[in-house]
Amino acid sequence: MITKLFQYRFKNGEGLAGHSFGNLFLTALCSITGNMVKAVKESSNVLNIRGVVLPTTLDDMKLAAEYEDGTVVKGESNIPEAHKRIKRLFTEPADCRALPEALTAIAEADLIILGPGSLYTSVIPNLLVSGITDAIEQSQAKKIYVCNIMTQPGETDNYSVASHVNALLSHANGRRILDAVLVNNSLPANISEGYAKSGSIPVRLDMENVAPTGVTVVSQKLIQENKEGLVRHSSNRVARAVYYWYKKSLKK
Repeated sequence: MITKLFQYRFKNGEGLAGHSFGNLFLTALCSITGNMVKAVKESSNVLNIRGVVLPTTLDDMKLAAEYEDGTVVKGESNIPEAHKRIKRLFTEPADCRALPEALTAIAEADLIILGPGSLYTSVIPNLLVSGITDAIEQSQAKKIYVCNIMTQPGETDNYSVASHVNALLSHANGRRILDAVLVNNSLPANISEGYAKSGSIPVRLDMENVAPTGVTVVSQKLIQENKEGLVRHSSNRVARAVYYWYKKSLKK
């Protein structure tokens, strides 16, 4: 229920529509504590989260997208509403400073995992912060991207695995930020009809297009079993797949 709560986006309400509860929760904590770092730390305490959660930047920034037809939309919640193919993301201002603790964590990491999550409004924005992609490239850590299982209407319509990977690499401006991509290879037999109705389809693995990127494909069953036919990552299966890939990659 906590997961559903923090992923919930308000459908209506003046000023609320389109926003996620998770973002509002952090915004409220930020106001109470005085800054985002304290807010994230307090949220870890409130939710009893193991480990350390850090924002990539404390700068006040706005996310914007340029579509392939040249139009531009600003604001995270507005980006998927245009239902156009995204050419690139950028931030205003363009030179947001990375949190030093985040850069240190990347430099000291054994393993860097990107995703899963909304490609353009959750994963890629972190790469737009100055210094983050440099830090990832320079880190000695193994790097893997957990690809989404289903396309997201308004963001990744008709995207394949290669489309996801290339979007990440293009926003990294040529820096080597990925060694591998983890891909789901199984779907529920009773997949919910709601996906087709919303225009969400399974992300297709197109090996012929992934190969030129030099990124290794790791294909495993990653879905969580459920009676409703919903397509969700199983945290245990993802963790096992990433762990075994990591151990195997150390031997090379």
